[in-house]
Amino acid sequence: MKIKPSKLPGNVVVEVGVNDSEHLSEFVARSPFMFKTILVPVDFSNCSKKALQYAVPFAKQFDAAIVLLHVLPHHGAIGEKTCMVDCDPALEAGLRDNAANQLKELAQKIIPHGIPVSIETCLGAEAPEIACAANRLAADLIVISTHGRKGRPHALAGSVAENLVQLAPCPALVVREHEHDFVRDENVNPPSNLTDDH
Repeated sequence: MKIKPSKLPGNVVVEVGVNDSEHLSEFVARSPFMFKTILVPVDFSNCSKKALQYAVPFAKQFDAAIVLLHVLPHHGAIGEKTCMVDCDPALEAGLRDNAANQLKELAQKIIPHGIPVSIETCLGAEAPEIACAANRLAADLIVISTHGRKGRPHALAGSVAENLVQLAPCPALVVREHEHDFVRDENVNPPSNLTDDH
């Protein structure tokens, strides 16, 4: 195995020989992290798209699947333990179908081919619904965005990301809209395989 400087700042190139594959498999097996399912809540804002861009390298590195989740807001969904709210079935089906189609388009633009992707939609209060979905899907990691808003309205309503961190059954990576990025931009890849579970 040879390690050489890369043309990109802060990166290296690792050349692997035929005899190195055994050592690499031992290294991967000893990795302290094991992600199989990464849940990414999406509200279709640029900020939530940024969270998805963070989830993709994790999925690549750990051969994990990405689940895109859109929570349709419902004004009657109040309380931390709320997991579903009754709604007119026809209206809910139409809203879910619309959200599912938007999630499929987003996945095709951002998620490279080869990363398993599924989509989920639900209706209710965002943080509790995301926590419920993470629990039901046995998610290993949630990657969620926050706009980083401050002030009185934020103090009264709180942040979905802040509330989720308190409710989540697994670790959550909170991606701020304006921050120093540690994910490198890569070219958009061909569409991924989608399964539709809404």
